[in-house]
Amino acid sequence: VQLQASGGGLVQAGGSLRLSCTASGFTFSNYAMGWFRQAPGKERDFVAVISWSDSITYYLDSVKGRFTISRDNAKNTMYLQMNSLKPEDTAVYYCAAGSYHPLRLGVADYWGQGTLVTVSS
Repeated sequence: VQLQASGGGLVQAGGSLRLSCTASGFTFSNYAMGWFRQAPGKERDFVAVISWSDSITYYLDSVKGRFTISRDNAKNTMYLQMNSLKPEDTAVYYCAAGSYHPLRLGVADYWGQGTLVTVSS
């Protein structure tokens, strides 16, 4: 099983980035997928989750209206479009696979490695 996150980088406040998470080694379309982030010196936090069918999403309050989670089951890939980025969004972003409700609580079957997002003021 492998979850490969990519797309992080350095961006100015107000800018945008799109993260990708490509999965292999399991049946991607059977799993809900989620994004999490860990800021320096802090615990890892839930950011967003999407159901296996792409029909249900849920977001951390502070990213609602700015971030959009999506998936393409044909490509075994999940995305996080991040707009209007703020310095407080700076973190290592991780993708994960599991069941919808446990993912909202930070419980996942599989975790990927992180990709660093840095937002400068």
